[in-house]
Amino acid sequence: MDCTRPITLENRRARLRPLEASDFEDLKQIAFDADIWRYTLAPAPQDAVGLAAYLSQTLQERAAGTRYPFAIIDLDTGRLAGSTSYGSFALPDGRLEIGWTWLGRDFQRTGLNRAAKHLLLQYAFGELGCERVELKTDARNLQSQEAMRRMGAVQEGTLRSHCYTQGGQRRDTVYFSILRPEWEKLRRSVFSQFDARG
Repeated sequence: MDCTRPITLENRRARLRPLEASDFEDLKQIAFDADIWRYTLAPAPQDAVGLAAYLSQTLQERAAGTRYPFAIIDLDTGRLAGSTSYGSFALPDGRLEIGWTWLGRDFQRTGLNRAAKHLLLQYAFGELGCERVELKTDARNLQSQEAMRRMGAVQEGTLRSHCYTQGGQRRDTVYFSILRPEWEKLRRSVFSQFDARG
Protein backbone atom coordinates (compact mmCIF):
# COMPACT_ATOMS: atom_id res chain seq x y z
CA MET A 1 0.00 0.00 0.00
CA ASP A 2 1.28 3.44 -0.89
CA CYS A 3 1.27 5.17 2.49
CA THR A 4 2.39 8.46 0.92
CA ARG A 5 -0.86 8.89 -1.02
CA PRO A 6 -3.58 10.90 0.74
CA ILE A 7 -6.76 8.85 1.17
CA THR A 8 -10.05 10.41 2.25
CA LEU A 9 -13.13 8.22 2.76
CA GLU A 10 -16.62 9.39 3.64
CA ASN A 11 -20.10 8.03 4.27
CA ARG A 12 -23.19 9.53 5.88
CA ARG A 13 -21.71 9.57 9.36
CA ALA A 14 -17.91 9.70 9.20
CA ARG A 15 -15.02 11.10 7.24
CA LEU A 16 -11.61 9.46 7.42
CA ARG A 17 -8.64 11.47 6.26
CA PRO A 18 -4.90 11.16 6.86
CA LEU A 19 -3.90 11.99 10.42
CA GLU A 20 -1.56 14.99 10.39
CA ALA A 21 0.70 16.86 12.79
CA SER A 22 -1.73 19.78 12.52
CA ASP A 23 -4.36 17.65 14.34
CA PHE A 24 -2.44 18.06 17.60
CA GLU A 25 -4.69 20.76 19.12
CA ASP A 26 -7.89 18.88 18.27
CA LEU A 27 -6.43 15.65 19.69
CA LYS A 28 -5.68 17.47 22.96
CA GLN A 29 -9.42 17.96 23.44
CA ILE A 30 -10.12 14.21 23.56
CA ALA A 31 -6.95 12.21 24.19
CA PHE A 32 -6.27 12.76 27.90
CA ASP A 33 -8.65 10.09 29.17
CA ALA A 34 -6.84 7.04 30.54
CA ASP A 35 -9.85 4.76 29.94
CA ILE A 36 -9.48 5.20 26.16
CA TRP A 37 -5.98 3.71 26.31
CA ARG A 38 -6.55 0.98 28.90
CA TYR A 39 -5.99 -1.91 26.48
CA THR A 40 -3.67 -0.30 23.95
CA LEU A 41 -0.09 -1.48 23.56
CA ALA A 42 1.26 2.00 24.24
CA PRO A 43 0.42 3.85 27.46
CA ALA A 44 -1.99 6.76 27.54
CA PRO A 45 -0.49 10.17 26.75
CA GLN A 46 -0.49 12.02 30.07
CA ASP A 47 0.21 15.50 28.75
CA ALA A 48 1.00 17.49 25.63
CA VAL A 49 4.51 16.05 25.46
CA GLY A 50 3.17 12.49 25.54
CA LEU A 51 0.55 13.28 22.92
CA ALA A 52 3.15 14.88 20.66
CA ALA A 53 5.30 11.74 21.00
CA TYR A 54 2.30 9.53 20.13
CA LEU A 55 1.47 11.63 17.08
CA SER A 56 5.09 11.72 15.95
CA GLN A 57 5.45 7.95 16.25
CA THR A 58 2.23 7.41 14.31
CA LEU A 59 3.36 9.66 11.47
CA GLN A 60 6.80 8.01 11.42
CA GLU A 61 5.11 4.63 10.95
CA ARG A 62 3.18 6.02 7.97
CA ALA A 63 6.41 7.42 6.50
CA ALA A 64 8.00 3.98 6.94
CA GLY A 65 5.06 2.33 5.16
CA THR A 66 4.10 0.12 8.11
CA ARG A 67 0.84 1.84 9.06
CA TYR A 68 -1.69 4.23 7.55
CA PRO A 69 -3.30 6.34 10.32
CA PHE A 70 -6.55 8.18 9.75
CA ALA A 71 -8.25 10.95 11.68
CA ILE A 72 -11.91 10.11 12.34
CA ILE A 73 -14.19 13.10 11.78
CA ASP A 74 -17.71 12.93 13.20
CA LEU A 75 -19.92 14.47 10.51
CA ASP A 76 -22.73 15.08 13.01
CA THR A 77 -20.56 17.58 14.92
CA GLY A 78 -17.68 18.30 12.55
CA ARG A 79 -15.25 17.39 15.33
CA LEU A 80 -12.16 15.21 15.22
CA ALA A 81 -13.27 12.19 17.26
CA GLY A 82 -10.25 9.89 17.32
CA SER A 83 -8.05 7.79 15.07
CA THR A 84 -7.92 4.43 13.32
CA SER A 85 -5.40 2.77 11.02
CA TYR A 86 -4.58 0.19 8.43
CA GLY A 87 -1.48 -1.86 9.19
CA SER A 88 0.16 -5.29 9.09
CA PHE A 89 0.18 -5.01 5.30
CA ALA A 90 0.44 -8.28 3.37
CA LEU A 91 -1.16 -7.11 0.13
CA PRO A 92 0.54 -9.76 -2.07
CA ASP A 93 -1.50 -12.19 0.03
CA GLY A 94 -4.59 -9.95 -0.09
CA ARG A 95 -4.49 -9.20 3.63
CA LEU A 96 -4.22 -6.27 6.02
CA GLU A 97 -5.30 -5.31 9.53
CA ILE A 98 -7.65 -2.61 10.79
CA GLY A 99 -6.75 -1.43 14.25
CA TRP A 100 -5.05 1.13 16.47
CA THR A 101 -8.54 2.59 16.91
CA TRP A 102 -9.57 4.95 19.67
CA LEU A 103 -12.42 7.41 20.10
CA GLY A 104 -12.97 10.24 22.55
CA ARG A 105 -15.47 9.40 25.27
CA ASP A 106 -18.20 11.62 23.76
CA PHE A 107 -18.09 9.59 20.54
CA GLN A 108 -18.16 6.09 21.99
CA ARG A 109 -21.32 4.00 21.55
CA THR A 110 -22.73 6.48 19.02
CA GLY A 111 -22.33 4.39 15.87
CA LEU A 112 -19.27 6.37 14.75
CA ASN A 113 -16.88 3.45 15.17
CA ARG A 114 -19.06 1.24 12.98
CA ALA A 115 -19.28 4.00 10.36
CA ALA A 116 -15.48 4.21 10.31
CA LYS A 117 -15.17 0.43 10.00
CA HIS A 118 -17.60 0.51 7.08
CA LEU A 119 -15.32 2.91 5.23
CA LEU A 120 -12.17 0.94 5.98
CA LEU A 121 -13.70 -2.40 5.00
CA GLN A 122 -15.24 -1.01 1.82
CA TYR A 123 -11.91 0.45 0.69
CA ALA A 124 -9.95 -2.67 1.69
CA PHE A 125 -12.20 -5.09 -0.22
CA GLY A 126 -12.85 -2.65 -3.06
CA GLU A 127 -9.91 -0.45 -3.98
CA LEU A 128 -7.20 -2.55 -2.34
CA GLY A 129 -8.56 -5.91 -3.49
CA CYS A 130 -8.17 -7.62 -0.13
CA GLU A 131 -9.41 -11.15 0.45
CA ARG A 132 -9.10 -10.95 4.24
CA VAL A 133 -9.22 -8.14 6.81
CA GLU A 134 -7.95 -8.85 10.31
CA LEU A 135 -8.84 -7.21 13.61
CA LYS A 136 -7.40 -8.02 17.01
CA THR A 137 -7.72 -6.90 20.59
CA ASP A 138 -6.49 -7.56 24.10
CA ALA A 139 -8.29 -10.60 25.51
CA ARG A 140 -9.37 -8.46 28.49
CA ASN A 141 -11.10 -5.93 26.23
CA LEU A 142 -14.57 -7.46 26.20
CA GLN A 143 -16.21 -4.29 24.86
CA SER A 144 -14.00 -4.32 21.76
CA GLN A 145 -14.61 -8.03 21.19
CA GLU A 146 -18.36 -7.54 21.38
CA ALA A 147 -18.18 -4.63 18.92
CA MET A 148 -16.28 -6.82 16.46
CA ARG A 149 -18.86 -9.60 16.76
CA ARG A 150 -21.73 -7.15 16.26
CA MET A 151 -20.18 -5.91 13.02
CA GLY A 152 -20.00 -9.45 11.70
CA ALA A 153 -16.33 -10.30 12.26
CA VAL A 154 -15.60 -13.95 13.00
CA GLN A 155 -13.61 -14.76 16.12
CA GLU A 156 -10.77 -17.05 15.12
CA GLY A 157 -8.94 -17.70 18.35
CA THR A 158 -6.60 -16.42 21.03
CA LEU A 159 -2.85 -16.09 20.74
CA ARG A 160 -1.55 -16.68 24.24
CA SER A 161 1.23 -14.44 25.58
CA HIS A 162 1.19 -12.79 22.17
CA CYS A 163 3.05 -9.54 22.81
CA TYR A 164 4.14 -7.00 25.37
CA THR A 165 1.64 -4.39 26.44
CA GLN A 166 1.71 -1.44 28.85
CA GLY A 167 4.05 -1.82 31.78
CA GLY A 168 5.98 -4.64 30.17
CA GLN A 169 3.16 -7.13 30.76
CA ARG A 170 2.46 -9.97 28.32
CA ARG A 171 -1.04 -10.01 26.86
CA ASP A 172 -3.24 -12.60 25.19
CA THR A 173 -4.62 -11.35 21.86
CA VAL A 174 -7.98 -12.32 20.36
CA TYR A 175 -8.08 -12.41 16.54
CA PHE A 176 -11.10 -11.72 14.33
CA SER A 177 -11.46 -11.53 10.56
CA ILE A 178 -13.83 -10.69 7.74
CA LEU A 179 -13.39 -12.39 4.36
CA ARG A 180 -14.28 -11.04 0.93
CA PRO A 181 -17.24 -13.45 0.42
CA GLU A 182 -18.69 -12.28 3.75
CA TRP A 183 -18.34 -8.58 3.02
CA GLU A 184 -21.18 -8.19 0.50
CA LYS A 185 -23.72 -9.64 2.94
CA LEU A 186 -22.41 -7.50 5.80
CA ARG A 187 -22.42 -4.40 3.60
CA ARG A 188 -26.12 -4.92 2.91
CA SER A 189 -27.06 -5.75 6.51
CA VAL A 190 -24.84 -4.62 9.38
CA PHE A 191 -23.51 -1.59 7.49
CA SER A 192 -26.50 -0.76 5.28
CA GLN A 193 -27.26 2.56 7.01
CA PHE A 194 -23.89 3.91 5.82
CA ASP A 195 -23.98 2.57 2.28
CA ALA A 196 -25.89 4.47 -0.40
CA ARG A 197 -26.16 1.22 -2.36
CA GLY A 198 -27.61 -0.63 0.65
